[in-house]
Amino acid sequence: MANVAVYNMEGKEVGTIELNDAVFGVEINEHLVHMAVVQQLANNRQGTQKAKTRSEVSGGGRKPWRQKGTGHARQGSTRAPQWTGGGVVFAPVPRDYSFKMNKKEKRAALKSALTSKVQDSKLIVVDELKFDEIKTKNFATVMSNLNVNKGLVVLAENDANVVKSAKNIPTVDTTLVNTINVYDVMKANTVVLTKDAVAKIEEVYA
Repeated sequence: MANVAVYNMEGKEVGTIELNDAVFGVEINEHLVHMAVVQQLANNRQGTQKAKTRSEVSGGGRKPWRQKGTGHARQGSTRAPQWTGGGVVFAPVPRDYSFKMNKKEKRAALKSALTSKVQDSKLIVVDELKFDEIKTKNFATVMSNLNVNKGLVVLAENDANVVKSAKNIPTVDTTLVNTINVYDVMKANTVVLTKDAVAKIEEVYA
């Protein structure tokens, strides 16, 4: 089992924690991680783009000139794709881009993502994150103390003071254990977990 230092909000080491290998020490499956990221991005797509094909644009009812003898290339319609105002070739149409992943695959992908952060020393555990008020400056100070630039902060329970304090910092995202996903983990340079969040993740995913 991997031993990781535990820090307080001032950035000082206050102990260590042993991470469960069933979650933070698995064999990394890059294919599942990639698939999970692609799935999330695909599922977020609206799929509402639309362009008209030659059968949908208006006009072009008759042949613009006779077939032979004009010196022009033969044309059947002024709405063909090569004409200005013509239809689009293989035009995009509204569609659903989403696809499904098995529950076991999703869990394995998340474990792989967390394991990769541990191996790269990009996972930080803090004893707690508590604020008496909603203040962006306080949260920014904690991130600076922990030397976190582009990070994902994972909480065990929803704490309005923490979440709202982080909201105006563009390089930091917050999430809960039950909404954590592979894309957010991989996008972040550093993942910050509270001790309670570590315990909850191990309880849910081990």
